[in-house]
Amino acid sequence: MTTSPRRAAAVLAVTGAALFMIVLDNLIVVSTLPAIQRSLHGSLSSLEWIVDAYILSFGVLILSGAALGERFGRRRMFVVALLLFSAASAAGALAPSIGALTAARAVQGAGAAMLMPLTLTLLTAAYPSEGRGHALGIWSAIASIAVAAGPLAGGLLSTTLSWHWIFWVNVPIGVAAAVAAPRVLTESRGEPAPIDLTGIALASTGLLGIVWATVRGNEAGWGSAGTLAAYLTGAVALAGFIAWEARTRAPMLPLRLFRSRRFSAINAVGFAFNFTMFAAFLMVVQRLATDGYGPVMIGVWTLPWTIMPMFVSPLGGRLGQRIDAALLLVAGMTLITVSVVALAAVIGPPEAMALPLAGIGVGIGFVVPNLSAVTMDAVGPADIGRASATLNTARQLGGVFGVAVAVAVLAADGFAAAVLVAAAVSVAATALAALTRGGLELVGAEVSQAA
Repeated sequence: MTTSPRRAAAVLAVTGAALFMIVLDNLIVVSTLPAIQRSLHGSLSSLEWIVDAYILSFGVLILSGAALGERFGRRRMFVVALLLFSAASAAGALAPSIGALTAARAVQGAGAAMLMPLTLTLLTAAYPSEGRGHALGIWSAIASIAVAAGPLAGGLLSTTLSWHWIFWVNVPIGVAAAVAAPRVLTESRGEPAPIDLTGIALASTGLLGIVWATVRGNEAGWGSAGTLAAYLTGAVALAGFIAWEARTRAPMLPLRLFRSRRFSAINAVGFAFNFTMFAAFLMVVQRLATDGYGPVMIGVWTLPWTIMPMFVSPLGGRLGQRIDAALLLVAGMTLITVSVVALAAVIGPPEAMALPLAGIGVGIGFVVPNLSAVTMDAVGPADIGRASATLNTARQLGGVFGVAVAVAVLAADGFAAAVLVAAAVSVAATALAALTRGGLELVGAEVSQAA
């Protein structure tokens, strides 16, 4: 059910505030790690876990968080997740040690895992189909603003106040959104079904094993016993998850969705897109840091990348309503691929990187809103929560793999080679985007029987 334009705008404001927080916390911590190390006297390996704990928790729990929203109410779980994220942020600001801060970051990731799919699900439900593309464009622009603000905000807060404020800033935003949510959001649920506890346990174990091994592979060794054991555990658990979902009466992730070519392809695009973005961006940041630039100037020099989606995403969302959104996905990924190849050729001097970075930013503006739009259109209304969670899981895992592979290639062959690997994955994403063309596909035995 759609709502009035005024109420829909309020939904966009509340869900956008939540989205801003969780995206901001992906990058804001990176530029403040030296200050945290000086304050809490942590080792370099312990500092890495301040970043990794958030990624691990986020990537592993997205599907589970969406399942809770489907069962107990999307608005209710949205408020719970906001309060959880805010409390974890306060705990992070007050953390007396690296261990305590890492634990707080893991809880933050859990809150973010619940919030991310719910922001998209609640927003999609509030807008009619003809206005949804524009709303998704603004949703994407909000995420882009958070990305752009992350490095700059982290550098400014840690230098002018203290690193603690990168966490304190979330608390008033989260509490205000939690108070406003019951007033502007309409409660909704997915299909009434019991919680798939076995599915949650198998998916969480499987994703944890894969993500853990990928994040730790560079340090522990890709062929080490611990890395291989984690990959094996993850693979076995995910195989068990697929087998369980195929036979249970109330699956957390109905496998019939993947019989849709569009749905399968768009999740592959999401994985490859985030792989490219995280790998290439990390290499740019690392190269600038190697050349002696501080956190504030790194934020300034990466603005051509981070700021362009703010302006392009709303346009990309509107165009996606008028023409085939898959065409915009292909166009955006093509521009990203060309720009990433150009970046590999000039990576180093910030002035030379400005044009390729801007090209990547424009491509992102066309890809992100239409990535979400195609996902929502590829499934029926009852499945949008699961579809959103699946896409976000694919994207988060793509980012984890992108970082891990880029760091490994950097150590072996240098910055340019790592960026070229990102470009190769971008080529694959472009080809996969072409497979997302077509109308709504209602697939599976359940749908056939209903028809």
